[in-house]
Amino acid sequence: MKEYSAHWMSSVRPGKQRKFRFNAPLHIKRSFMAVHLAKPLRKEHKRRSVIVRVGDKVKISRGTFSGKSGKVEKVDTLHEKVYITGIEHNKKDGSKALYPHHPSNLIIEEINMQDKRRFAHAQKTAKVTPAQKEQKKPQKAEKQA
Repeated sequence: MKEYSAHWMSSVRPGKQRKFRFNAPLHIKRSFMAVHLAKPLRKEHKRRSVIVRVGDKVKISRGTFSGKSGKVEKVDTLHEKVYITGIEHNKKDGSKALYPHHPSNLIIEEINMQDKRRFAHAQKTAKVTPAQKEQKKPQKAEKQA
């Protein structure tokens, strides 16, 4: 049996769902790294979630560090974890290490906009309201009789 199938759609069995996520190639695992946007950013970018990147400012919404925020220092796509500056835990030997967070437990507060292409596609495909369509239409010149 294949480890991963591009044509796999879904299954009711949780084990098969976990197997799909675990064995997925990195270009598909990247889509699992999407993080919800804060409400003002949702209105600004007309999207609910964005794939997290290094440099984004995120707030932790679940877990022992909930309510704390910081900048994303490292994104581990293979293990689906995000590491945030300033959010650390103590190891047994006394040293500190960055604490791994799952992307579903984060909210993006500020987006790193250094990459111009990050939202270029989103702006092209953004949903247009009927009021915006009316503004874009050129007004027809009245026929002179």
